[in-house]
Amino acid sequence: MTDREKAAGRSEKRMTRLFIPLRLFLAALAFVVLASACESDAGESRAGNEPIQPSPSGSPEGNPVHSDGKIRIGFSMDTLVEERWQKDRDLFEAAVEALGAEVVIMAANGDDAAQISQAETMISQGVDILVMVPHNAEATASIVKKAHSSGIKVLAYDRLVKNAEIDLYVSFDNERVGELQAKAITKLVPKGNYVYIGGAETDNNAHMIKTGVFNVLQPLIDSGDITIVYDQWTKDWTPANALANMQAALQANGNKIDAVIAANDATAGGVIQALAEQGLAERIPVAGQDAELAAAQRIVEGTQTMTVYKPIHSLAEEAAELAVKLAKGEKVDTGRKVNNGKIEVPSVLLSPIAVDKQNMDETVIADGFHSWNDVYKNVKQKP
Repeated sequence: MTDREKAAGRSEKRMTRLFIPLRLFLAALAFVVLASACESDAGESRAGNEPIQPSPSGSPEGNPVHSDGKIRIGFSMDTLVEERWQKDRDLFEAAVEALGAEVVIMAANGDDAAQISQAETMISQGVDILVMVPHNAEATASIVKKAHSSGIKVLAYDRLVKNAEIDLYVSFDNERVGELQAKAITKLVPKGNYVYIGGAETDNNAHMIKTGVFNVLQPLIDSGDITIVYDQWTKDWTPANALANMQAALQANGNKIDAVIAANDATAGGVIQALAEQGLAERIPVAGQDAELAAAQRIVEGTQTMTVYKPIHSLAEEAAELAVKLAKGEKVDTGRKVNNGKIEVPSVLLSPIAVDKQNMDETVIADGFHSWNDVYKNVKQKP
């Protein structure tokens, strides 16, 4: 072999050593690209991990676009501390599932920032509709705007959202609630010193209930038969704050109070505790609303005069049915509107029922809202 041939052989071996690593690198790179593409496809189709699609309200067909075909409802709740709202949660969830839909529930425990953050989370996940029980009627307006910007409709559940273009409001006639309270108490006490313990000032329902109360009281106030000696809101609707308010009312008036109207049963509980401290429980009529179990027990025992029963199973079922219709893009006709400071909101307002000792069995117990044994468990001589 000549020197020229030997040199050519050495050159060929060097080229071979260079090309082998290059071929291996290119092959590895091709494998990585192919694997990434497969992983991306799998991420879009893997059951249970696919991104929730945008609301069907933005699709021309008006049908859910989730791969499982189910409508997904976000339920943003103010709180689950009170018994009443625990019942709403359970009843609404059952009603939604009975319609073949799903519901995601988040409760903010009275925290405006938390409720806004939770609602934003549900919006970002692409629920088909957002159902809200606002803690603050004004602050939650921002949620409505964000939902609409994502093509998601908003239904206000029981409490109205103020100054926002909400799509639907489903509740009870809250002015009527207040009127039922005032009529029951003025029938017993047509003249005297009255205390009004309101709900949370941030809750539009509290204002509507108060309006209903004073629809009845104002003519008697004008005639001089009734004097409002104390009138105060109760921060966050808590019994502790209602207790402090009632203690202040008693102190300011030397216990000379003839009747109390409390915005709900939780605040009525605080009122009755303050009266008991002064030996006045059972002697001064007290009104509440919501038909909570503790209130029903107080009524049959004699420390609370009445409550207003709102059949929330009807509210939950109505709201669930209408939420599903809105999510599908179907038209909802309500025939009634409520002004929220910005628009006339299409509304469904259900009828409340006044409940006292005489009709407890025919209303709250007959509906299965509470059992007879639970209501009367503290009564020594059962009726």
